[in-house]
This record gives sequence, structure tokens and C-alpha cells, in this order.
Amino acid sequence: MLPILPSPHTESRTELRRQMRARRAHLSPTEQADAARQVAHHVAGSTLFQRSQHLACYLPQRGELDPAPLMQRAWAMGKTCYLPVLSPLPGGRLWFLPYRDGDPLILNRFGILEPCLSTSHRAPPWALDLVLTPLVAFDTHGNRLGMGGGYYDKTFSFLRRRHYWRKPRLVGIAYDFQRVATLQHFPWDIPLQAIASEVQLYLPEKDAP
Repeated sequence: MLPILPSPHTESRTELRRQMRARRAHLSPTEQADAARQVAHHVAGSTLFQRSQHLACYLPQRGELDPAPLMQRAWAMGKTCYLPVLSPLPGGRLWFLPYRDGDPLILNRFGILEPCLSTSHRAPPWALDLVLTPLVAFDTHGNRLGMGGGYYDKTFSFLRRRHYWRKPRLVGIAYDFQRVATLQHFPWDIPLQAIASEVQLYLPEKDAP
């Protein structure tokens, strides 16, 4: 197991993003595929996954861990998978459109593939059961460092106002070397209920595995 990186200061978050992306870029295709299978194993065995019917996933970019093996398991179990789509409305939020392997995709303004179905098919974020989120770094307290756009935090900001009905559950997906000792938490950050790496499923809250 690789050593945990020290806690980054706010001013070093850009450098941390650079370091983590560089480490991801050095992984071989075999290492990437092995890690993706291990993550699928850890998540699929959890109640978070087993009790979920509507799952938001993502297509990996710039070396992100690929959730495709987990999506294949979800489809085999009759679950519905969704992909994030940039909302055309102001506010920097995401929409979620259903996706199955082979569905047509188009590039958004950031060069990321997303479904090209009619927006009438979109699912509101509160209708999802489980959201798999990419990340650049995480800690075992449920804090996540993304690419800096804040799309997931803005989209799921309604969770900060909830005390009982906490759906959807957010699960970060990452390589274990992306784990750091502690990330600074900001008021607008939406914490993760779990983080899955190739090593294990980390549960910051007392969710049963």
C-alpha cells in the first residue's frame, strides 16, 4: 500500500491536483483495469449498491478510475444507470440522463462525452439512489477534492438542508494513492458517504458494508 500523503494546505490544492493526475497518468492499462474490477467488487458487495435502483455514474477522463465494471453489474441486476450532463441553465449544475452501453454520446464544451437523449428523459438529482463521483483526492472523513468546478457540490447542495431523507448517497471512486490524511472542509462541500478504492470501501459514516 502506498503511503498516505500529508494534509494539503488550501494554497497547495492546485499542486495536489497536478500530482494526482500525474500519478494516474503513469498507471498501465492493466493496472487501471485491475483497480476498476476491485472497486466494482467492493461497491457491489455493499448495501449502498444493493439497495439502489437508480445510479449515477460517469465516463472516466484523464486517468480517472473507470466505473464500467460496476455499471455492467448494475445493468445485469436490472438497475438504471445515468450519466451527468452539463445543464444549459446558469448555476453550474448537472443533469442526469439514462445510459446503456452503446447509446450515442456527444462532446460537451469541456470535451467530455455525455448522452444526447432529449432532456425530457433526465432524472432530477433527488430521484437518484446512488451517485458515483470521480475525484482527484479524498480523505477517510468523507471529504473530496474535485477538479475545482464545484458541479457536484452545487448539484447536491440540497443535501445540506436534509436531516432525515438523505438520498442520494454519494460514493467517491478513486485509486488508493489518491487518499490523503485530511482535506480542508468548506461550508459548500457535500461530504461523501463512502469512498471506494481498489483496496477497500471506506465508510466515513456508520453505514454497514
